[in-house]
Amino acid sequence: MIRKILVANRGEIAIRVMRSCYEMGIHSVAVYSTADRMSRHVLFANEAECIGGAAGSDSYLNIDHIIAAARKHNVDAIHPGYGFLSENAEFARRCEEEGFIFIGPRPETMEEMGDKISARRKMKEAGVPVVPGTEEPLASVEEAVKVAKEIGFPVMLKASMGGGGKGMRLINSEEEVAEMYNAAKNEAMAGFGDDTVYIEKFVEEPHHIEFQVLGDKHGNVVHLFDRECSVQRRHQKVVEESPSPFIDYNLRMEMGAKAVAAAKAVGYVGAGTIEFLVDKYHHFYFLEMNTRLQVEHPITEEVVGVDLVKEQIRIAAGYPLHFKQEELRQHGHAIECRICAEDAEHNFMPSPGVITQLTEPHGIGTRIDSYVYEGYEIPVHYDPMIGKLIVWATTREYAIERMRRVLYEYKITGLTTNIRYLRRIMDVPDFKNGDYNTYFIERNEEWMRPRSGFKNDSEQMAVIAAYIDYLMNIEENQPDTAAYNSSAINRWRSFGLQKGVLRV
Repeated sequence: MIRKILVANRGEIAIRVMRSCYEMGIHSVAVYSTADRMSRHVLFANEAECIGGAAGSDSYLNIDHIIAAARKHNVDAIHPGYGFLSENAEFARRCEEEGFIFIGPRPETMEEMGDKISARRKMKEAGVPVVPGTEEPLASVEEAVKVAKEIGFPVMLKASMGGGGKGMRLINSEEEVAEMYNAAKNEAMAGFGDDTVYIEKFVEEPHHIEFQVLGDKHGNVVHLFDRECSVQRRHQKVVEESPSPFIDYNLRMEMGAKAVAAAKAVGYVGAGTIEFLVDKYHHFYFLEMNTRLQVEHPITEEVVGVDLVKEQIRIAAGYPLHFKQEELRQHGHAIECRICAEDAEHNFMPSPGVITQLTEPHGIGTRIDSYVYEGYEIPVHYDPMIGKLIVWATTREYAIERMRRVLYEYKITGLTTNIRYLRRIMDVPDFKNGDYNTYFIERNEEWMRPRSGFKNDSEQMAVIAAYIDYLMNIEENQPDTAAYNSSAINRWRSFGLQKGVLRV
């Protein structure tokens, strides 16, 4: 039995895990850095422990500190969330050695699938299609040139231990190989401590489509269908939806079967994701496997009706899957937008600061996975994502309409967010028609630019009008003229006229 779980993460994913723990009657333990002392995940948990300074290396990436907290609070299991140590085989192994259940796959699986070259090899053996490319690490620029010419340009140079677009370079000609090869190796070494790189054929007009899988300790594996993740900026996902508007029923079933085969090939245990690239001719290829819960897992939960965190916990406790593949169905359509503290108008610069006002949307088919509140200060030390906005509706058209509405209702002041940017995505014809791939943002630059005029300024005008109304209500209760003359509304009106900000 698992009675107490330490969540080795922060922010919205920590709260997401704790909510499932609460429903299952399991106590949760939060760990936090000095910068996160007032974070909502700390307030939500049954118990909490500070594990170090603000820097990730001093806290959320410090295995010794996390293990010490787990011992102190006498937990049964550790859930890594995503990011930080979630795909760190050393951490998973250390948890087991210390007598804690690691809620995730085996360390050996992480190592096997974390190495992209090893993963490609394993997938080929299992009959899963892979993009044509090298089976061994590249040893030199000369070898890279030779392989690229054999495959045919354009090609993609990738870091073997990479992810999130790091250590990745598109090469269009022989003249670019040397520069890109050295740049990719340097970036891979800086980001992952391993400069191994390999080459794949570049898939033109690709769709990034992933399949959620669950595997138990008894050899059972199922897939929970697909997610379309092609709205990306610099290889980072921005908007996801399920099901994909690009693939049909037959292709979905074929890809799902290959995803299950991929997971079985490595004896996968827990929740994981098989990522595919699908070209414009509907040919699909294995891209990589994420051996953890994904950021975008809520849209699968919404359309399939399965709590993936609860399933992770049950699997880790040794229970078999309680449903079969034929019992799983997709129902309706879900879309997720990642809400980030960043300035989309200035190259997406992070925008940490204090949230002075927060209005979250509500209503049918609306879900928010977040960790912020009014008065909370977004720290500078971590990823700028502050939450995920998820909608569900019976059809894709209705889901887009709902997302447009909830993005309009979502108000965060005190710092800059990407909410307006996300609204513009919902209005792009290619998105509304489901006619897009991973080049969606680059091909719709005109649509993605902020629009000028009344429509763009309406929110600010509404805020000003509301504030004037508030001040005028205060004035109605003023007992004398002297007080009125010195009131806030008159001072504000005078300042506005002098500065030229009042235009009627």
